[in-house]
Amino acid sequence: MKFTAALITAMAGSAAAFAPIQTSSSASSTAMQATAGDLPGALAPVGFFDPLGFAEKADANTLKRYREAELTHGRVAMLAVVGFLVGEKVEGSSFLFDAQISGPAITHLAQVPAGFWIALTVAIGAAETKRAEIGWVEPENVPVDQPGLLRAEYTPGDIGFDPLGLKPSDPEELAIMQTKELQNGRLAMLAAAGFLAQELADGKGIIEHLTM
Repeated sequence: MKFTAALITAMAGSAAAFAPIQTSSSASSTAMQATAGDLPGALAPVGFFDPLGFAEKADANTLKRYREAELTHGRVAMLAVVGFLVGEKVEGSSFLFDAQISGPAITHLAQVPAGFWIALTVAIGAAETKRAEIGWVEPENVPVDQPGLLRAEYTPGDIGFDPLGLKPSDPEELAIMQTKELQNGRLAMLAAAGFLAQELADGKGIIEHLTM
C-alpha cells in the first residue's frame, strides 16, 4: 500500500530522532556511554540507538540541543497527528470558519482566513520567545565558539509548563514519563510524515484512507 511505503520511507529518514541526549564531552564520553541505557528514551532491546553516530561527533551542548529539538518536534508532531485526524473527522460540521474547511488536512491551512494566520504567528512567536528565555543563555553572554548555548541548569524540554500537575517528583517515575513522551513523540513524527506523504501522493485524506 502507498501509505505503508510512505511510512517506511519516513522511518528510514528519521533514524537520528532516536538518539537520546548525553552530557558527554571528550572527558566524559566513556562515562556517558556506560550509562546510555539508563537515559530517558533508551529502551531495551535497542538501548542507545544512534546508527549515524551523531552523539559521537557532538559536544555536550550540541547533544542537549539535539534532545531539545527532538522533544520540541515530537510535541509538535503529536499535535499535528491529532489535528490531521480531528480536522478531517469534523469536516463540514465544525463551528470553526463556518464549517467551510474541507478536503485533506494538508490543504486546510490554505483555506483559513488571514486573521487566523496572524493569530497563529503571534502565538508561535510568543511561545518560542518564552522557550528561548527559559532555556538559552542570553546572546551577549554566549562565547563565540559556543553558539546556541543552553543554560547549564536547564533540562531539555522542561519549560515549566505542567498545568495538570502530572510531573512526578520521584526521579525514577520522572524518567519513565520522559521516556513515554519521547517514544510517543517519535512515533508521532513518523506518523505525521506518513500522513503528509500519503496525502501528497493521492490527494485523499487520512480519514478517508482509514475508512476505505
